[in-house]
Amino acid sequence: MTATSPAPAKLGLAAQLIRFVAIGAVSALVDFGIYHGLLALGFWPSAAKAVSFICGTTTAYLLNRRFTFASASGGNGRVAGFVALYATTFALNVGTNALMLAVLPAMSFRTSLAWVVAQGVATVINFVMLRTVVFRD
Repeated sequence: MTATSPAPAKLGLAAQLIRFVAIGAVSALVDFGIYHGLLALGFWPSAAKAVSFICGTTTAYLLNRRFTFASASGGNGRVAGFVALYATTFALNVGTNALMLAVLPAMSFRTSLAWVVAQGVATVINFVMLRTVVFRD
C-alpha cells in the first residue's frame, strides 16, 4: 500500500494572480537578463529573444506549477498543454519583439522597450491559458 499526499488546496483567482505576478517578475528578470547578455555577446536579436524566452518560460512554468496553480502532478497532458501554449506564445513573443524592433525609432532603450511589449503580450496569454487550460483541475 502506498501513501499518497493530499492534493494541494486550490487557490482563488486573486491569490493565483498575486503569485503569478511575483513569479512572473522573477521569470522576467531571467528572460531580460539573458536577452541583454546575449545581445552584449553579439547574438542576433531574434535568436537572443528565443533563448531568453525559453529560459524565462521554463522558470515560470516550474514555479507556477508548484506555487500558483498548486499542481502536484506533471502528467503528460499538462506537459503537452504547456508545450502547445508556449509554442504559440513563443512565436508571438519573438514576433512581437521583432516587430517592435522594426517599428520603434532609434533610441537608447529601444531593445528594452521591444522586450517589454513582447513580454506583456505573452504574459496576458500565459495567465489565461495556464489557468483555464493547462492547470484547470
